[in-house]
Amino acid sequence: MTFNIEVDPSITSHLLMVRPLHFGFNEETALNNAFQVNDSTLSLKQISSLAVKEFDGFVCVLRENGLAITVVEDDISIKTTDSIFPNNWFSTHSDGTLVTYPMFSINRRLERREDIIEILKENYDLFHRIHLESAENEGQYLEGTGSLMLDRANKIAYACRSIRTDGNLLIEWADKLGYRLGVFNAKDESGMDIYHTNVMMALGENFVIWGGEAIADVNERVTIEKLFFETGKEIIPISMTQIAKFAGNMLAVKNKKEEKLLIMSQTAFESLSIPQIAHIESFCKIVKGNIPMIEKYGGGSVRCMLAEIFLTKKE
Repeated sequence: MTFNIEVDPSITSHLLMVRPLHFGFNEETALNNAFQVNDSTLSLKQISSLAVKEFDGFVCVLRENGLAITVVEDDISIKTTDSIFPNNWFSTHSDGTLVTYPMFSINRRLERREDIIEILKENYDLFHRIHLESAENEGQYLEGTGSLMLDRANKIAYACRSIRTDGNLLIEWADKLGYRLGVFNAKDESGMDIYHTNVMMALGENFVIWGGEAIADVNERVTIEKLFFETGKEIIPISMTQIAKFAGNMLAVKNKKEEKLLIMSQTAFESLSIPQIAHIESFCKIVKGNIPMIEKYGGGSVRCMLAEIFLTKKE
């Protein structure tokens, strides 16, 4: 007798994005985000205006490539400079679960919006909500799919420890969601902890973009790479310099035609070598978004802008 074992989908074609109204440099997050730059060459109004143009252009590119994009307008009454990065405050899962997360920056906690969750409830089967945000009261943080790199098919969560990715919360999250953990320590070229896992790695169905150079402990690195091998992930290595160019901040998706895509920024693409590009294209098509102002002042790239929807759409 043959049994069909249901495996969680690892990539999706449905994404949610928040169109920014108050985008700008966030001094609170800059404390541990080495990617942010504030050179005062542009006014707040100019930065915000450019971010909206970059956002709208990026949405067009994604839709042209057959992706289903739900765009939610920013809340005009709440000044949230980083609302453009919704993947940090919630995640969705194919069993109908939605998780909301504790955030390091006090001013980013305002990004958690119940009206966005209501939009999801109206359009998708959402059966269960896990609240982790109370951990903020204990000084513990776990910032969604910034902190967690999810191999959904194999139920493995990879995570780089940092002030934004608490070890105890990782264990609690894994217990509630039924995941194994692959946890490690990683630092950038200046010796600062890499603040989010998704700036140094990106998972496809059968490959991983991997900044393993950032892990100083050889045994730790080998342990993680063994998990990649066991789950059929071919490693495409990137350098520390490329990590600084957002080459780890990519997202694997599929479009409505089931074609596999890897979304990255123009900055990240230009940092890649010809062999690296060819290696990626052996697995999927590359889709590029040009968002230099968002990267510069926000310290995040395209992956941070994309909240994946793994819920089942209502009939």
